[in-house]
Amino acid sequence: MLNKIISQSAVDIASRTRTGSLSAREVVEAHLDRIDEVNGTINAIVAARSREDVLADADAADALPADQRGALHGLPVAVKDLQNVAGLPTRAGSLTTSDEPAASDGLVAARLKAAGAIIVGKTNTPEFGTGCHTFNEVYGTTSNPWDPSRVAGGSSGGAAAALASRMLPIADGSDLGGSLRNPAAFCGVVGLRPSIGRVPLDPALLDKSAWFRRFGVEGPMGRNVADTALLLSVLAGPSADDIVSLPDDPAIYAEPLPTTTIATIGWAGDLGLLTCDNDPLEFAKAAAGRVVDVGGSMIEIAPDFSVAEEIFRVFRGLGYRQTGQRLSPSQLSMTKLTVQENIEFGLSLDLDRVMRAAELRSQLHRSVARAFEQVDVIALPTTQVVPFPVEVEYPTEVAGKQIDDYLGWMMSNCVITATGCPAISIPSGFTEEGLPTGLQLVAPIGQERRLLEIASAVEAANPHWHEVPDLG
Repeated sequence: MLNKIISQSAVDIASRTRTGSLSAREVVEAHLDRIDEVNGTINAIVAARSREDVLADADAADALPADQRGALHGLPVAVKDLQNVAGLPTRAGSLTTSDEPAASDGLVAARLKAAGAIIVGKTNTPEFGTGCHTFNEVYGTTSNPWDPSRVAGGSSGGAAAALASRMLPIADGSDLGGSLRNPAAFCGVVGLRPSIGRVPLDPALLDKSAWFRRFGVEGPMGRNVADTALLLSVLAGPSADDIVSLPDDPAIYAEPLPTTTIATIGWAGDLGLLTCDNDPLEFAKAAAGRVVDVGGSMIEIAPDFSVAEEIFRVFRGLGYRQTGQRLSPSQLSMTKLTVQENIEFGLSLDLDRVMRAAELRSQLHRSVARAFEQVDVIALPTTQVVPFPVEVEYPTEVAGKQIDDYLGWMMSNCVITATGCPAISIPSGFTEEGLPTGLQLVAPIGQERRLLEIASAVEAANPHWHEVPDLG
């Protein structure tokens, strides 16, 4: 039987630890016990801190007076292993990195700690966050809590699996081509990709051209929409070190969310260009349609996303071009083949193709703006497939159609990235095999609060967050 503490929402736990009706030590012990129980099966949390040190932090949190307790007071968290945490190594899933502990916290860890969260370790990620299957040569493979023979998704697969299995109440992640949304859908949790700049990037992760090719974002994950919004209220907010960070007050995300809406959802389905298996498509459509049960409406739309894939591939390629330039030939030979292929593609880009992609980006922006004249959010499946066997790096066939490369099966995320719009994945239901599926909702740039409100209402009509995987 699950400990009652780890069955609660992060919002409820944090409310109780702030008032003192529940101690940080009780919360942390309950989650550490769960980690001991199931992490050996799931392998979601890596580079764990000692139990003694974590509990000492919990005791220190309990000693704080009420007026010094932050939004995440006493909540255990683990930071995605692309970000620095003082005292822990940052391996990024790569043999090219050092096992030396980081000297200081990155932005995410610093903001989590400032809000009262207690870091217990790191969450697993594929090498350099590359790909939507979390495996690497440093820490091994993360499995799906609903079926450990299946993938957890990626690149925030460790975070999503830890949430679904109740090892953590909230988790951070990052998203370039779906790394918050894909594992959220595969593990039956919530993942929010914010607008670019909503959560600043750590100076250590920025480079001189980041403003030009910026697609990667940091963002929150939770088991439900309200928990995800709570974490966003902590991670968001301006930073002088990030030229595109947004100045808005993040406190708005911590305000209570509605369970009804008058919003109109625009069902875009496969966008006329995606190849999808039937289950992800049909479950997502049914979940989106439940908006009518809570006061909203749904219409079918056909926005023009035809140029989105080219935009995504080019700007993503520029990032891997710079990764390749930072690695020596001997280091490059130590990376997995898909990393090498991405770097090779990035190095092949010429100025004409880059400038053409920049022009297409403006074209896509206008197309998406026209779609939002009709609807409040755009809806489509988060993923094109359900979780596949862990032995497979990526699907080579979807719905009977051959996929050209390892990006082709996750274009349902990638084409949304190209718009710059915030997008959230919420659970849409389980297949006959008991595998999770996800609904992706997309809002205009800068409208995270509105997106969260609509997602909360749809979640209320189609709730799944109380369901727990059977891990024996």
